[in-house]
Amino acid sequence: MGTYLNPGNSGFEEIRQSEYVDKTGLIRLINQTIGTKQKLTCISRPRRFGKSFAAQMLRAYYDCTCDSHFLFDDLDIAQSADYEKHLNQYHVIYLDITGFISRIKRCRGDIADVPDHIVEAIKNEVIALYPNVSPNEPLSACLKNCVKATGRKIVFIIDEWDAMIRDAKFNLTAQEQYLNLLREWFKNGNFTSDVVAAAYMTGILPIKKDGSQSAISDFDEYTILAPDSFAEYTGFTEREVQTLCKSHAMDFAEAKKWYDGYFFDEIGSVYNPFSVMSAMRRKKIKSYWKKTSSAEALQTYVDMNMDGLQEDVVRLIAGEHIKIDTDSFENDFETFKSKDDVLTLLIHLGYLAYDEKSETARIPNEEVRIEFNNMLRKGRHLKLMELIRNSDQLLKDTIQGNAAAVSRAIQTVRDSAYAPTYYNEEQALRSTVRSAYITCVDQYMKIEELPTGHGIADLVYIPLRESSLPALVIELKWNKTAEGAIAQIKERNYPAILESYGGEIILVGVNYDENTKNHTCKIEKLVKTQASSAPTAQIPTTR
Repeated sequence: MGTYLNPGNSGFEEIRQSEYVDKTGLIRLINQTIGTKQKLTCISRPRRFGKSFAAQMLRAYYDCTCDSHFLFDDLDIAQSADYEKHLNQYHVIYLDITGFISRIKRCRGDIADVPDHIVEAIKNEVIALYPNVSPNEPLSACLKNCVKATGRKIVFIIDEWDAMIRDAKFNLTAQEQYLNLLREWFKNGNFTSDVVAAAYMTGILPIKKDGSQSAISDFDEYTILAPDSFAEYTGFTEREVQTLCKSHAMDFAEAKKWYDGYFFDEIGSVYNPFSVMSAMRRKKIKSYWKKTSSAEALQTYVDMNMDGLQEDVVRLIAGEHIKIDTDSFENDFETFKSKDDVLTLLIHLGYLAYDEKSETARIPNEEVRIEFNNMLRKGRHLKLMELIRNSDQLLKDTIQGNAAAVSRAIQTVRDSAYAPTYYNEEQALRSTVRSAYITCVDQYMKIEELPTGHGIADLVYIPLRESSLPALVIELKWNKTAEGAIAQIKERNYPAILESYGGEIILVGVNYDENTKNHTCKIEKLVKTQASSAPTAQIPTTR
């Protein structure tokens, strides 16, 4: 066994020694491509979504120099009709491109030399394992002779294939050298059909649309925007997370709030695998995002503030879905022509989830929302900082019952770029109020249209654990009255949903009058008697 040629199954064996969620159905999809015109597959996913685990699994399954029955016989793929047909039947070339780049950087070498290092490493192993192959021939000829001598084609597995494109983004020579190597393997009529059984490449970014990466244009591509048949293997499904939570005695509802949010029509909810498994192992549901990636990139992109990007970020943090055009993105880290390009990149990086049908983006879950919250607080733009300061004061005024100040604060947001352009319905008012209360995102759990009592509350903010803040129940009206909003909260007993909540509850009624173009507000506080947990006493405050 070698390091790059036929590396064996030890990597997947280590994975199987720990708790493993069966994703071997992915092998079935790759098996269907072997020996066909669709044998070249490129998968792009955010970091922390199990790309390397999948690569280790594939190399263990296909490698002809080991017997992997003990790793797969009890898994889903063993039920496939072609399980034995392809198990351990091919040579495997397995490359983690980041490893080669790290070695070059450590030795202070030129990144343009990475392709030559890859060729040398593979060729040395081919010659060592198959001495009859002539060392004087180029690598492609060596591999072709190896296949001819053994009767076994090669499955190429390339992890982080786009690392060279990302790390050498300003070094066109290095990129061209690397792409020429891929072209030699996968776009070569004298090599590809004779040598390549299948290829599986993973990375963060999709293939560039401008043709500069034509070396891999023959690959069938499955991105986070449209994973299609690979959707189930993008992350953990809801059923898988429910099973994990049950076996680890963890709260599934909490896990869903923190790690769910990526959704595909084919399978429904998809969860972040790294964070879910970290939570199960540590018996603690919290953010594990910071352990694997930095928010610095997010801060950099948002600070660009292209076409009012920051206003959209505020809306995203407030819980809105933003319409986005993903077609113009050129699949790199430096070519941004509009804010849609930046938002599309954030989808590929996992910061946003994308709905293909509605063509909208949103913040997927609490874990990612924390990263946005941190970014928002560290923003270097005066307008954004002013919004946060005003929102902090708005929350204080709400708690103190200063309805006049709350009305003015909402009016200020309405007159800013953070409100919808078309202010013509209650949904626009809801959007404005969400932005006004943006400071609540890292102190409260926000629930919209919450079924409670005998109706549906527009907005409910429930304090996070270990907080002395009151809960907020907000009812919105359009061309009616703030008093009517408060009356509806009481008549329909909206606070009943907070019966088990032991703290103070503040009722907020907000109305917008199209004739006067003004917002009005009424605030009341509910307190609980000692004899009952239900809120009873009503104390009106300033209007």
